[in-house]
Amino acid sequence: MNEYIYNFKKYRPLLKELVLRDIKLKYRRSVLGILWSILNPLLMMLVLTIVFSTLFKRSIDNFPVYLLCGRIIFDFYSQSTREAMTSIVSNGILIRKVYIPKYIFPISKGISTFVNLLFSLIALFIVMIVTNVKITWAIMLIPLPLIYIFIFSIGIGLTLAAYTVFFRDIVHLYSVVLTAWMYLTPLFYPVEIIPDSFKFVIYLNPLYYIIECFREIVLYGQIISLQKHLICILISLFSIVFGIIVFKKKQDKFILYI
Repeated sequence: MNEYIYNFKKYRPLLKELVLRDIKLKYRRSVLGILWSILNPLLMMLVLTIVFSTLFKRSIDNFPVYLLCGRIIFDFYSQSTREAMTSIVSNGILIRKVYIPKYIFPISKGISTFVNLLFSLIALFIVMIVTNVKITWAIMLIPLPLIYIFIFSIGIGLTLAAYTVFFRDIVHLYSVVLTAWMYLTPLFYPVEIIPDSFKFVIYLNPLYYIIECFREIVLYGQIISLQKHLICILISLFSIVFGIIVFKKKQDKFILYI
């Protein structure tokens, strides 16, 4: 463990450069630049609100904020894990030439995507103000669900990155999984419309609990219950520990497949 901590500190400048590179590449030749990270969730929210608000307007108070809370968390998870899963393969030339701790690459993808998430929060606060959401002191707890989803996503990203080196078809399969996962997560519909016999599917979804914590703080101005905190902590810790174990076990064989 001390060796990993030492290596992480030693290669921290490289991690910083990789994150900056990802951010620059994302907005290269973009007229709007970083502003697009704010406009994109706003435009998506506007479209989905027009489509779904008439269906669920009686079930969901302040549908735009409800929707945006879910989309911000899910989109971060989706983007960070998709980019992390190909991070080893896409940096194969660099890995073959010099020694670099390989976990640096999926972690850098998670961090750069997290920066985009922070810009998306600006869009969220704009919508909160426009829709007259009551902002309470509970908003100070907003970093907690963000930390949970970050750790959870890094863990999944490490696992996917490790297996993608050996099974490239995972990239295509994971796109299907993400689509199904999106519809099985209450992003634009209330949990109440799900029949009781199928609600267990929602409750087995780890993103459901993180999104609910985020909504309770942002939309309802409530303090998250200890039970939900513990669930999110356990989900995040299991993900990161499992990801580290899998990645460490597989990393020595990467050089043979990239």
